[in-house]
Amino acid sequence: MDIMLILQIIVLLGAIFLGVRLGGIGIGYAGGLGVLVLGICLGMKPGSIPWDVILIIASVIAAISAMQLAGGLDYLVQIAERILRSNPKNINYLAPTVTYVLTIFAGTGHTAFSMIPVIVEVAKGQKIRPVVPLSIAVVSSQIAITASPVSAAVIYMSGVLEPLGWSYPALLGIWLITTFAGCMVTAFIMTLISDMKLENDPVYRERLAAGLIEAPKGEIVKELKPFAKRSVGIFLLGVIAVVLYASAISPAVGLIKPVIVPRDAAIMSIMLAIGTIITMTCKIQIGNVASTSVFKSGMVACVCVLGVAWLGDTFVSGHINEIKTLAASTVTAYPALLAVVFFIAAMLLYSQAATAKAITPAIVAALGITAANPGTCSLPASPPCLPSLFCRPTRRFWAPCRWTTPVRPASVSGCSTTPSSCRGSSPSSSAWLWALWLRRCSKV
Repeated sequence: MDIMLILQIIVLLGAIFLGVRLGGIGIGYAGGLGVLVLGICLGMKPGSIPWDVILIIASVIAAISAMQLAGGLDYLVQIAERILRSNPKNINYLAPTVTYVLTIFAGTGHTAFSMIPVIVEVAKGQKIRPVVPLSIAVVSSQIAITASPVSAAVIYMSGVLEPLGWSYPALLGIWLITTFAGCMVTAFIMTLISDMKLENDPVYRERLAAGLIEAPKGEIVKELKPFAKRSVGIFLLGVIAVVLYASAISPAVGLIKPVIVPRDAAIMSIMLAIGTIITMTCKIQIGNVASTSVFKSGMVACVCVLGVAWLGDTFVSGHINEIKTLAASTVTAYPALLAVVFFIAAMLLYSQAATAKAITPAIVAALGITAANPGTCSLPASPPCLPSLFCRPTRRFWAPCRWTTPVRPASVSGCSTTPSSCRGSSPSSSAWLWALWLRRCSKV
């Protein structure tokens, strides 16, 4: 390992560490700084910017924001809350199922934030430590991204794998089954090994003795906006349209030939069209879309993907030959290691879709995978390992968190407590941080 490579690795990890310290959109800022240093100081050619990933995320977020403004998210949360309260003893399984379905529906884990206060409330009512169902639910909301038909990760991976002989419906079926099964197995293990009793939690006992514990308030019925249900129905039709069109242009189905509008362009145009229809038929104030919580968090995610994925692609493309050599020798001998590669890379690159785009072409080229030589099944089996953002080691050991007073998210019905400021953390990507917050929050 020469000195130049060592310096490049230091810059790569240093930029990621700085981004973690800054937190939020600072992760994207630091990624851009890293690209600048690698290019000007260390002579590396800047990599490709994942524009397709960013634009897919932006278009989906735009449509969801319109639905949120029309009251659609409040309606979905209301339905999910009824499901949880109908069988509260099984919250360890119902909570991850609900957040999983929400993410499958929306293509982003941001919608799952709305369920956090509901999960806490139901768990407290059953004298169950909320940390158990909450941690599983957060992880589930991220894993579902690799099975959602409107997520950038699924769109990209299916586009790569279809020419290699895998049909879009088959891939979607594989990823849906494996990701959901993994969530349920995790829920079973957590239920088996965790101390579920809330009264055994020392922090809970301290707060109970100090009179800081509030009794569960039960279901809070919030009046929905007039067109809340309509907005959900319109968005659902958009998701169905994406699935049907993507299946129709799949070579294995071949209903549409020639394909004029590719899959990524189709999902962007359909989502923007859905936003248009919701705006017109649900009578929302278009100027308020950018002020919704989903839009703000989604745009922050776009900047983070831009910076960190660009930084990662710069480093990967600069050492692509070494990566190909290592992949050809190692992954060929141990195909299961490909899943480990995806898992580790996603922790560094912050995005499932950006990681897939950075790693997959190198793997395909290194293994010589073609339609005539599809090779191992490890490639289509590996995408469910991409949602490793929630267990990034940099978060656990390096990120000092500053917890502040409870706040009420705009899109959540009922009272909620969330960390309003946490340096180096993103609630959607760190289950352990949510667990830590839950123990330290003043309203446990």
